[in-house]
Amino acid sequence: MSIHVTSVFVDDQDKALAFYTDKLGFEKKTEIDMGPARWLTVVSPAARDGVELLLEPDMHPVAKRYKEGLVADGIPATSFAVDDIHAEHERLTGLGVTFTQPPTDMGSFTTAILDDTCGNLIQLTQLPQ
Repeated sequence: MSIHVTSVFVDDQDKALAFYTDKLGFEKKTEIDMGPARWLTVVSPAARDGVELLLEPDMHPVAKRYKEGLVADGIPATSFAVDDIHAEHERLTGLGVTFTQPPTDMGSFTTAILDDTCGNLIQLTQLPQ
């Protein structure tokens, strides 16, 4: 068994696609019109056939409350691995990305948390190498 698709709820698919591709560096993989929304996924350019991240519309009221609750408590919706968290923090800050937590040593790993502009906090994690 393996993970094929995971999702993050977004308030605007077009804005999310721009942020996740132009800022974070993911690539669009799938876009299928499904009426009021799209099946819209992005992938890491280093793993085009790897796990897809679905930019899922938060149209359902529970999804909106879930996102709001996570953000209010400072909890990231998901986590992405990076090789050099300090370099990524500097690169993304230079692109105008807002961080709610700068790179912080957590003992055996380092994390930073950013605002994805679509209603989510996203954690970046640098694991030991």
